[in-house]
Amino acid sequence: MYSQISRGRIDTMAFDDSFHTLFAVPLSCDGCVKEVSEQLYRLGGISKVEANLEDQLISVEGKAAPSAIVEAIQATGRDAILRGSGAADSAAVSILETCMDKGQALHEPGDRQVRGLARMVQTSPDMTLVDLTIRGVTPGTYRASIRAYGDFKDGVKSTGPIWSEGEVANGNLGVLEVADDGRGAAFTHHRFQVHQVIGHALVVTKQDEALHALDNNQDTMGGVIARSAGAWDNDKTPWDLEAHSMAKTNIRRIAWQSDVNFVPWVTC
Repeated sequence: MYSQISRGRIDTMAFDDSFHTLFAVPLSCDGCVKEVSEQLYRLGGISKVEANLEDQLISVEGKAAPSAIVEAIQATGRDAILRGSGAADSAAVSILETCMDKGQALHEPGDRQVRGLARMVQTSPDMTLVDLTIRGVTPGTYRASIRAYGDFKDGVKSTGPIWSEGEVANGNLGVLEVADDGRGAAFTHHRFQVHQVIGHALVVTKQDEALHALDNNQDTMGGVIARSAGAWDNDKTPWDLEAHSMAKTNIRRIAWQSDVNFVPWVTC
């Protein structure tokens, strides 16, 4: 049974709905649980932290981005594997890889460049939070969007226009700034349901579609949006995950602790 360690303040945020996230974290004693909990409450936007020492799990309720929670746990010197978020059928994830034309590929197909991760959690009947992180790219302004199709046979060229319902471009996720260290992040809310975007492509690029159609290049990345586990849907332990093939394990680590069991390979 989970037991609450402590309670902290909840910072006022732009989002009205909190959600659950569940992480597998190496925990050896009550002191470990206390250290992790205190670190998480420093984030702000966290309303509850609960721990299961026997199963090595940390449950978090609040409004903080999952990527920020992972970084906070890692700051204690521990790994953190995201096991699930939100309610059943309310979460999705997309691993973003560099989209290059076939003749421009920098690596063999089995060694694509993973550049980002997008997590989605539906928090109300018509609102979804998008937690987007990219790394290892050139500085500047990037535009994120959900595309009409999930077809990457020609990279971003075959993903179609921005996904829309009627005249509203629901798939326009806005912009994010990448600093000189090659890292950028955005945590935003959008009016769509998770089930509406499963199988669609998510693309992040420096290109401006108002000027020309999207092309494949080093500053463009994409991935297919796939269902992810809800906070209580995934019954695998971190040790079960380690038993998977080394290839999947490495991709999981590269993708910042995403549960790749719910993510298809991207075909950029």
